[in-house]
Amino acid sequence: MKNPGYTLGIDVGGTFTDLVLIRLSDGHASVHKISSTPDDPSRAVAQGTIELLKQAGVKPAEVSYFGHGTTVATNALILQRTAPTGLVTTDGFRDLLEIRRQRQPHNYNIRMPKPTPPVARHLRREIAERTYLFGRDSVPPRLADLDAIATDFLKAKVEAVAVCFIHSYRNPEHEAAVVARLRKLMPGIFICASHEVLAEFREYERISTTVLNASLGPVMSRYLAHVGERAKNEVGLAVPPNILQSNGGVASPAEASRLPVRTLASGPAAGVTGAVHLAREGKLGDIITFDVGGTSTDVCLVEAGVPMVAREREFGGYPVRFPMIDVHSVGAGGGSIAWVDSGGFLHVGPQSAGAKPGPACYGLGGTEPTVTDANVVLGRLNPTHLLAGRMPIKAELSRTAIQEKIAKPMGLSLEKAAHGILTILNENMIQAIRVISVEQGFDPRDFSLFAFGGAGPLLASMLARELDMRRVIVPTGPGLLCAMGLLVADIRTDFGLTRISALDPKSADAINAGFADVTRQAEAWFKREGIPPSKRAVSYAIDMRYVGQSHELRVEVPKGRIKASDLKTIEKLFVREHERVYGYAQNAKVQLVTFRVTAKGRVSRPPVGDSRATARSLKDAEIGRRRVHFQETGGFVDCPVYDRARLPLNAKLKGPAILEQMDTTTIVLPKQRLACDRHGNLILTVS
Repeated sequence: MKNPGYTLGIDVGGTFTDLVLIRLSDGHASVHKISSTPDDPSRAVAQGTIELLKQAGVKPAEVSYFGHGTTVATNALILQRTAPTGLVTTDGFRDLLEIRRQRQPHNYNIRMPKPTPPVARHLRREIAERTYLFGRDSVPPRLADLDAIATDFLKAKVEAVAVCFIHSYRNPEHEAAVVARLRKLMPGIFICASHEVLAEFREYERISTTVLNASLGPVMSRYLAHVGERAKNEVGLAVPPNILQSNGGVASPAEASRLPVRTLASGPAAGVTGAVHLAREGKLGDIITFDVGGTSTDVCLVEAGVPMVAREREFGGYPVRFPMIDVHSVGAGGGSIAWVDSGGFLHVGPQSAGAKPGPACYGLGGTEPTVTDANVVLGRLNPTHLLAGRMPIKAELSRTAIQEKIAKPMGLSLEKAAHGILTILNENMIQAIRVISVEQGFDPRDFSLFAFGGAGPLLASMLARELDMRRVIVPTGPGLLCAMGLLVADIRTDFGLTRISALDPKSADAINAGFADVTRQAEAWFKREGIPPSKRAVSYAIDMRYVGQSHELRVEVPKGRIKASDLKTIEKLFVREHERVYGYAQNAKVQLVTFRVTAKGRVSRPPVGDSRATARSLKDAEIGRRRVHFQETGGFVDCPVYDRARLPLNAKLKGPAILEQMDTTTIVLPKQRLACDRHGNLILTVS
């Protein structure tokens, strides 16, 4: 029999490492989940892969694709474990990182401390160079000045250097010359230039993005080399890991090592990518993704199959600028710790028990009450085990933690204290949903809540009811959807180039020239990544604004050479977008600001397999009953527990009910209805 081939997706989270193996012939998925190893994430990757391949009876050589989502870059920033970094910049601009913008992190507290700059001041060096935009000759850098700078950097044991000149987006030659010189003087040191990372104006955002990229370069390079070695030598895989980026596309290890800053939101982007794929395949309509893990909740609005995109986000207090899936995160997850403040008020998070010691019920030394403990106390989670029996649960430890830390100090019963924890958590999650919907002009009632992550299906019904959302969708492997998302993401990169000019009857040549410059970069990337012409896809957009505005709107423009007759259409597209976002348009001149090209290498996505239910009837899928506490019933009720994997095709039931599977638990509240579609997705109708 011919080898059907398999694709492997591994997503490393703060609490668990999720793995999914999909057979390409029919879409059959084998899944696995193990505790993460924060001291060395690649250890869990290797161990989990070995266990999954053995469980599925698949040889390492049969794996033809390996997608990987990682939090290495994010954790390095949060824990301030980035590489020691130096900066070379234009004379007079060394303090941009501290001057920042006029925006304050808090409107009413001018004394709020600013984040620590990613480069210490004594490692920020200036060099005499300048590119002038209007009428003056450029001043090239004196390369001999770099000798002393390189010597000082080496003495300070820097591992990375960022080069960022004031107008390098207009003239990259100065940066290129300096980088070439530094690489000769400092062999083995990670060096990057701003025109390679972000060829756009706004010097603060550009220098911030470039410096963070440099500081993450050695960290990501070491990790990818390590995980690649383990995958090859310990597991026996013949394919390298492809790394998911924040834009929802994957990159080769070389590209991810060159631009690690683009992986800062890799994990959340993976879940959205997987959810979008399943929603399209199942024709499930517009969705709001609801990804709840051990430490955080990530939400994203998806309209017409396209997730919202953000051009800039802050990481560690510093802006990172490039297109990325607009995921809003809050510190609320299954491991979020509940605590009572000095005034007697209950809070949940943002602190998390993490993988170790974890919630009290894990029995690993944790004593703080968490969201997971509250669900154990209320009977919503299995009181004896999780992960299909591989993780024992000690329910008495949950009851002790909540009784001593929450119920007793607040004068509440144990069950009311547990419900209080879930209520506070729910409010935090509601605010996150409103940020991406109501505050952006969308009504959440027009969307379905797409619940995944280890705790998403556990909490989704309660949240949807509060938001008056009519439908909750739970995919077949919700706790492992991020890993699955890695296998349906195209190879992708984004290029931008700032060239400010007026939109007038003579603009066609300027537009074509701008796109020609960016397209050349895209073609070089296609060649570098080895993507054949038949798999290539390119889209074009321009950031535009009215003259005098300080912010732009991205407008998709037609492919091909722009003619003078197309300019009116481009202007109308901008006016329409301005009206959609701001509610009005002006009779004013329009400016072209930044030309953008998105380049994709299309991948062969594994098919979505149909449900493989083993039970003939709903009764056959029932594996027991237990007492579960619901506010709607005012106490504990006898509740059926079903094995999700055994649910028959087109099964229907009415809550209350519990559905258990290896990677999560789904709660059906009283009076809610559940139906199972042919792909195995659970469709909960919220009443």
